[in-house]
Amino acid sequence: MSDSNPQENQAPDFETPPMDNAAGKAEGASVSDRFSEVMGTVNDTLGKIDWSQMGKYGKALGIIAVVIVAQVIIKVVIDTINFFPVIPGLLELLGVVVLGQWSWQNLSTSDKRNAVFERVQNLRKEYLG
Repeated sequence: MSDSNPQENQAPDFETPPMDNAAGKAEGASVSDRFSEVMGTVNDTLGKIDWSQMGKYGKALGIIAVVIVAQVIIKVVIDTINFFPVIPGLLELLGVVVLGQWSWQNLSTSDKRNAVFERVQNLRKEYLG
């Protein structure tokens, strides 16, 4: 009922190579020839790369690595702080106090609100274009 050939289902007949040194040398020569071909291909490929641009990629990878390490360290510190039962509540209270103080200093009059709005717009133009 299948469309496959019955000869395809048979196991191929493999011959075991002799175990003398001549076969090992011939196999080693073919491996070294293949290795030489692969290394030649790799060298040709690396020769085509514009290495003057690699500094940009290296810097980008370095920045990404530093950011990942910093995030892991920050997570460990925050998890350690959250482990203590009193400290998270105190930090929330401190955040509310700082926000209230900043709001009072910068948002209490319309002139101060306009100045904050202009600073935000200038930062937005500077960084976002």
